[in-house]
Amino acid sequence: MVVFLCFDFVRAVSVPRSRSRFVANPWFRTLALPSIVVMAFSVLLDAASGSWPEVAAGVFVMVAVIFRWHHGSDEDSWWTGKGKAVGRWLRNRAASGSLVAPATA
Repeated sequence: MVVFLCFDFVRAVSVPRSRSRFVANPWFRTLALPSIVVMAFSVLLDAASGSWPEVAAGVFVMVAVIFRWHHGSDEDSWWTGKGKAVGRWLRNRAASGSLVAPATA
């Protein structure tokens, strides 16, 4: 969670289209979902143990992370367009694997 927040801070204070923002944004996008899952698990554990101030603080942090994740601008994201590129790469690998005949002895 701390690493995620550090990358969010760097992303927030960096100049748009700068190298530091370009480096911080993919880390932010990559670590957002695991941070939300870990925080949700922590909140559930706190709720099970009955420590309600920790539950309130955890829910606040989780909502803040989700808000930053959904409302952050994405103009400097390395991930933009990567889904199509990964899909193309997988299709090419699958197609080339089916064209190659196994070696016979």
